[in-house]
Amino acid sequence: MNADALLPALQLIECPRDAMQGWPHLIATADKVRYLNALLQVGFDTLDFGSFVSPKAMPQMADTKEVLKGLDLGSTSTKLLAIVANERGAEEAVVYDTVHYLGFPFSISPTFQLRNTNSTIEESEQRVDAIQELCLKTGKELVIYLSMGFGNPYNDPYNEDILLHWADAMAEKDIRIISLADTVGLANPSQISKALITLIPQYPDITIGVHLHSTAQNWEAKLTAALDAGCLRFDGALKGIGGCPMAQDDLVGNMDTLLMIGYFKERGFLKEINEQAMYNCLQIADSIFQ
Repeated sequence: MNADALLPALQLIECPRDAMQGWPHLIATADKVRYLNALLQVGFDTLDFGSFVSPKAMPQMADTKEVLKGLDLGSTSTKLLAIVANERGAEEAVVYDTVHYLGFPFSISPTFQLRNTNSTIEESEQRVDAIQELCLKTGKELVIYLSMGFGNPYNDPYNEDILLHWADAMAEKDIRIISLADTVGLANPSQISKALITLIPQYPDITIGVHLHSTAQNWEAKLTAALDAGCLRFDGALKGIGGCPMAQDDLVGNMDTLLMIGYFKERGFLKEINEQAMYNCLQIADSIFQ
């Protein structure tokens, strides 16, 4: 048997929504549609394409419904994920059959939860309950992002017990995908490894992923730490653009998907990636993000 056939499946999630939401000028709806349709041909597991949030809070995402109508899903197996921040956004998202996942940012830092979704952790947990109920009724799957999942810059308490507490809380709600978000790029490889080794063995029925931010100097060490700890779900964004605009003024960008693809391919993963389609996406990205 080919040794590569024994490798477990690895999920790569492309996050153009994360790249676009903080961009300094509005991107035309037609350009978003053109870019997303190109990304749908690459072979990603999931495309984090847009968000159903207040246009006042995130003007760049105000056209998500129009963008969604323009997406061609007839020749792709890539699933769509939309970010929501409350029950109202979830109600708007679940009416679309083409949206497979709803993503909710749940910060285990009380300070950041208020900054990001204007709610306390307790209020946010109630939102998770309501959104999960909607997802179960409509056949969607809820992805919980534990933001500030490796620590925070606000001196809010953080340790493995806090991480396990919130993972337990999500498991009790029948959440089956949890992604630890670096958010401000502070996590070092040791912290990434420690957090994942804490969670992954405890929750064999839950997919534990990572949404890492990085620099050109530390991306490989961070990926290696996560992969060696047993993580098989990774978020990225082409060109390394993006980061949470609610986090801080000087953002550390998303992990560059192009680097991630090369890294994983060297290790026998991601054989289904269409490299020609990927480079077509890079050309489009060069024209949009300039």
